[in-house]
Amino acid sequence: NFVLMDYGFGAIFGCPAHDQRDLYFALKYDLKVRTVVKPENENDNFIVTNKAYTNSGIIFNSKFLSGLKAPEQSTIEAIKVLEEKKIGNKKINFRLKDWGVSRQRYWGCPIPIAYNHKNEIIKVPLEKLPITLPENINLNTKGNPLDHQEEWKKIIINDEECLMETDTLDTFVDSSWYFLRFCSPKNTEYGFNKDDVNYWMPVDQYIGGVEHAILHLLYSRFFMHALKYKNDSFNEKEPFKGLFTQGMVCHETYKDKNNHWLSPDEVITEDGKDFFKKDNPTEKITTGASESMSKSKKNTVDPEVMIKSYGADAVRLFILSDSPPEKDVQWSEQGMLASYKFLQKFWLIHQSVKEKIFKKNIKSSSKSNIECLQFTNQLINKITKNLENFHYNVIIANFHETYSFLKDLIKKEIDEKILLENYLKILKVMSPIIPHITSECLEELGEKSNIIWPEIDKQYLEEKRIQVVIQINGKKRGLFDADKDVDENQIINSIKTMPLYEKYFINKKFIKSIYVKNRLINFIIK
Repeated sequence: NFVLMDYGFGAIFGCPAHDQRDLYFALKYDLKVRTVVKPENENDNFIVTNKAYTNSGIIFNSKFLSGLKAPEQSTIEAIKVLEEKKIGNKKINFRLKDWGVSRQRYWGCPIPIAYNHKNEIIKVPLEKLPITLPENINLNTKGNPLDHQEEWKKIIINDEECLMETDTLDTFVDSSWYFLRFCSPKNTEYGFNKDDVNYWMPVDQYIGGVEHAILHLLYSRFFMHALKYKNDSFNEKEPFKGLFTQGMVCHETYKDKNNHWLSPDEVITEDGKDFFKKDNPTEKITTGASESMSKSKKNTVDPEVMIKSYGADAVRLFILSDSPPEKDVQWSEQGMLASYKFLQKFWLIHQSVKEKIFKKNIKSSSKSNIECLQFTNQLINKITKNLENFHYNVIIANFHETYSFLKDLIKKEIDEKILLENYLKILKVMSPIIPHITSECLEELGEKSNIIWPEIDKQYLEEKRIQVVIQINGKKRGLFDADKDVDENQIINSIKTMPLYEKYFINKKFIKSIYVKNRLINFIIK
């Protein structure tokens, strides 16, 4: 009862002290349990009793393996000894579970297989391809709707009437090679052209949800390996260079008294705590945990409704701002509304900037001009790096900094040409996140065609002025504006004479100061 004939050589190697299933088996049959891995801070008296130790650690009670780190060092050493003694060889096993490629449903590609009167499998000949799905059929049937399409199922092959296969291919089949089709979209003779594939492939960056990383990614690699097998003219073996696994969009789940799932549209609440059925306000709803949105649990939000209510830019802004892209996004109406309000504020500040740009005889301040140049180039640098590193939520924080900067800048004297030139750059680096509103803003400023990513003027990347945090006995008391790399004594003398901080030094004993260059200064006073 502990042998799997379809796995390896059948018999299973057991290590009961370090696998809970093995431990249950050993305890049930009173087998000896020897502890051979211990936590790094434990001595050799460490013993497993009723709970297996499954973490990494140090090997002991194991002769030549004792003292090695498990599993990284001990595995390599064990294989090495087995090979030296010629009683074993290192082997890497690739396991691919059976892939159920068919589905009992209407959508999906028809499978070009038919069955004769003996129920033998007959391939649909090339001249009868492609097989197309019947149109205008009744989808409200029990089971697969295609099973009920009697005329569509009939097909003549070699003068014999056969019945078409009614299963359709899982959509994963098509999506496992679609990137090759993108390389040759106009090829009507074959799915792709080898020269096109050799030019465009592999895909530079793959971005997908975690469920795609398990299935779609695996099957895509399988297709590419199969196409490459004994095919010297097909150069690519791997479909993707880089992988980024994004989080899921999550929403609370709701159930009625009959344990039926309800969608957010079917639920109402006044305080955000107690939920009731919309068509029966007296019936209280059970609220479940926030889970990834799925049709089966009905915890989905219709994107069309969101776009009509808030606009596509606000939806994009909220999804990207809520959390890092590798983490799950918790859907929130309040968060959605906050993103919408930010865009409204940005549109208003744009009108103010536009008015200042087109206003004549604006006095210019060299300090404001330099501040504008510095901020813009630093913003381009930040957003460029954050895009490359998938730090999209940080980009939204950069947007809020930009809004605050523009709000202060329009109150200052600045050259209108410098303002226009730099504001156009700011809009362009914001456009990947909020393309619709930035496109409107650019068009209002006469920029319709020259929409390219702005270059960085590196001379403005280095901060000339800094703000040093002032602490008194470790507690923050304010900020000190100074030149970069300012001398510690200069800061001390300046702060001591400032009215805001004089009170901390009067009748007090100055012990010492702790200065972290360009960051903070802490005065220790008794």
